[in-house]
Parts: sequence; C-alpha cells; structure tokens
Amino acid sequence: MAYVSLYRKYRSQTFADLIGQNHVVKTLQNGLASNRIAHAYLFTGPRGTGKTSTARLLAKALCCEKGPLPEPCNECPICKAITEGSCVDVYEMDAASEAGVEEVRDKIVSATEYRPMQARYKVFIIDEVHDLSAKAFDALLKTIEEPPDYIIFILATTEFNKVPPTIRSRCQKHEFHRASLADLTSRLAYVAKCEGVDNEPKALTAIAKMADGSYRDALTLLEQVILTADGRVTVAQVYDQLGLVADDLVDRILLAIREGDVAETSKMLNEVVRLGRDPRMILESLLYRLADLTRVAYAIDLGGTVDPAGDAVLHEVGTRLGKANILAIRSELSQAHKFIRDISLPRLWLESELIRISQRLQAPQAPRAAVAAATPAPPKTTPKHEPKDESPRAASKAEPKPAQTELSGDPQIDEANRVWALVKEELGKVSKTMKMHLGGSRVSAVDGLRVTLTFSRQMDVDWVCEDPKRLAAITEAGRRLSGKDWQVELVAASKPNGDNGDVQTVELASEGQKLVQVVRNVFEVGESN
Repeated sequence: MAYVSLYRKYRSQTFADLIGQNHVVKTLQNGLASNRIAHAYLFTGPRGTGKTSTARLLAKALCCEKGPLPEPCNECPICKAITEGSCVDVYEMDAASEAGVEEVRDKIVSATEYRPMQARYKVFIIDEVHDLSAKAFDALLKTIEEPPDYIIFILATTEFNKVPPTIRSRCQKHEFHRASLADLTSRLAYVAKCEGVDNEPKALTAIAKMADGSYRDALTLLEQVILTADGRVTVAQVYDQLGLVADDLVDRILLAIREGDVAETSKMLNEVVRLGRDPRMILESLLYRLADLTRVAYAIDLGGTVDPAGDAVLHEVGTRLGKANILAIRSELSQAHKFIRDISLPRLWLESELIRISQRLQAPQAPRAAVAAATPAPPKTTPKHEPKDESPRAASKAEPKPAQTELSGDPQIDEANRVWALVKEELGKVSKTMKMHLGGSRVSAVDGLRVTLTFSRQMDVDWVCEDPKRLAAITEAGRRLSGKDWQVELVAASKPNGDNGDVQTVELASEGQKLVQVVRNVFEVGESN
C-alpha cells in the first residue's frame, strides 16, 4: 500500500474528532438534528484549520443512508465512498486551478440540472473559492441563489474579503479559528503515540509553535522530524531540522543586547551562524522568544506549556530584561523583519541591527538630555528689512515659518537637510500633528552619524520626546531614506538677546495678548529688552 502523509492519514472522520472548532461543529450538528439545512455554506479561516475536512464531514452527514445525522455512521457505502473520494454525487473543485467561467459552467451549472445518482444530495465543495474569476462568480450566482432542493454548496476560503458580497450574502458563514498551542500539542502527542514515535514533550511544543495555529502544518513538520530522527524525537533534533535557534542561545543574545555588550552580541551571533542557521531564521527565533517573554512579563496564560523548568527560565530572563526592554527590542526586530528578505548581506546587516539596538537601549533618555545640553547656535541668516504691519490683526494672522531651505555651505548639513525634508514630507502624510510639530525644524549640525535637529519652538521638542514612538519613527525614517544609521539629537533654537527678528509669534485671534502672557509664565520668559 502506498505511503500516506500524516495530515491525510489523520484527517478527522467524525465531528467528535474535529479539534478546536466546537462553535462550528455545534451549529452544523444542531442544523442537521433539526433538519434546518442551508443550501449554501461558506467556511472561512486560516489555512490548515479543518475547512475542507469539515466540508467532507458535512457531505457525509447529509448523504449518509441513515441520515441526515448529526454524526455520519462511516459504515454505509455512501460514507465510505465520500471518505475515499469516489462518490459520484460529491464534487470537489479547487478554484485555484479551475477559476474560469467555463469550468464553473461545465462542472457545476450544467451538473445541477440532474438529480443525484446515489446519494440524497449533490454536494459541491469548492476550495479556495476566492480565486474564481469575476465571470465565474457571475455564472455561479444564480445557481447559488436558487438551487434545486437536492443541491448543496460548501465553499471554503482563506480570504473572506475577496468573495463577492453577492455570494457571501447567500451563504451560511462559519469562521474557523487558529488552533491553540494546547490543542496542537495534544494532537501531535496523539499522532506520535499512534505512530509509535518516542518523543520529548518539549519537542512537540516547539513544533506546535512553528505551526502557527495550523493542524496541517503541525503534522507536516512532525512527519519531517520523524523521518530524520534517530529513534527518540528530541528538542535539539527539532531545532536542527527546522533551522531554529535553541532557547538558551536566544536568551544569551537578548541579554547581551540588553547589557549593550557589543563583543558578546557579535560573538553569539557568529556562533549561531556557524551552526548553520539562516539570518532570517535567527531573527524569527528571536521574535518567537520575545513573544513568549512578553506573555510571561504581563502574566498572560501561555497555554499548552508542559515544561515547568522552561517556564522558570522564561520568568528569570524576562525579569532580567525588563518589560520596557522586551517591548522595545521586539518592536525593533519586527521592523527589521520587514527588510531582511531584501538585504544582499543579511548576516552582516543583522549583526549591525542587533548592535544598533543594544546601543540605543543604553541611553533611553538621550533625547531629553540632548535638549538640555549646550549646542552650537544654528546658522544665522540676515533678515530682510521690509516694512511690517505690526497691528494686532496682522499678528493674529501670522503663519508659522516653513522649514529653512537656505544652503549652509557645509555639504554634510545640506545633504542631511535634503533627507530631512523628505522625512518631514513622509511623516506629515501619516500624521497632521507630526507635520505641524516638525514643520519648523532643520538639521543644524552633523557629526559622523550624529545629526542635530533644531526646532524653532521648545514645545515641539517636548512633544516629540514625550513619546518614544515618535522619536523612533523619526529615526527609522531617517535611516531608511538616508541609508545611514542616524543618531538623532533634538534641540530648541536659542534666541539672541535683544534680537527678535527671527522669532515667529503665533496667536489666537480671540485671546492673543493673554496667550502670550500664559506662555511667558509657563516657560519663565521675561519681557524682552
């Protein structure tokens, strides 16, 4: 007999065997028991969660010789034929390969004109239905809307939003959920027991995490590991086969980043690379571990964990890293994951990213410290002496100054200002508030990778610094658009004594002088001489 893959061999043959979709099973069984059978069903959810298996179970329950029954007997000729895929009245169609209007007309529309040959119903199971063309959906619409009483449609899709509303509104929708870690681990243990495979429980947990909620992916990974295992399935063997990094090595990398130890971070990364791990898998291993650490740090039930010692290690590492650092590192690595596939030298790039993150964690208050530090005064431009309307009406209509565009004479500063203009334009499209606060800023100094941004108002600097996400967005945009690892410092422009030519006042028309007095009181600014 030909070998059968595990995900096919252990496909659910009864509703009771369908794990993790109790809400779907209960609804379908209640409909079967009360003979309230819809003419069209739409199963939606992530891949590998049991949509096609449930469609076949529903077809058996509808067509069983003893039915319709809430649970198929799996003994009558009809049930056996559907299980084997040989029932002439149950049509299975993959819309990914048969998406045209002609296939729909030939295989579905024309077939609905004839009554079933053996079973009680003619059942059409269309997998990945969202891949049908617009013309094919149009051809199917009338048949789904008013089918003969012996026709049942079961549509399955992983992209519900791509199914036309005209089709969705005529179907009874059932949403399938991703499997929990506990359900996946339990299923893997059951299959391993049936196959006579000795294993470490922690190894099955590692496979379940990699499956990301998909039963089919979990069984496929288990099968791959079994084929390469020499007897007992161990955690180390799972890591080697799937290209993952062991938790202890990941923890050492994360702690080195936390301590800002560049030498240890580089050493650990090179050690992992020598084990044959791909940079992308290293990054994914770090993200998986940080996800576990996040749940531990915020006391979220992990679910399905069967290794108390592993939980203790997670608590210890999470305590040493700290909540803020866990979230900061996770956010930075999530951004890095978006770019790694487009990098030509991924190992060197990843090493640079980890070092950059480690150094950033060492000075979380650097932006505010930089504001208070003494900085060179920005280049001064000679104001044009033109007649000014100094009336209150003119002051109330004053607009904030746009960003300076004059060349400074320093090529580095001029180039940085060109990049900064692009950064402001990009961030301004995302947030009008960001556009307002960044509008009067410019690059005033460049020292290697350290870029000093000068703002015309202290309140703009404070607004950026009060939320780390705002500074992170500025730094990330600058790094991406300049191609350099910018280290940004924010300063407020200092006002020369007795010179108000470069000071721009913006007042509210209804309370102009009162607003000026409030600002002076808040910032302890006296009357100019």
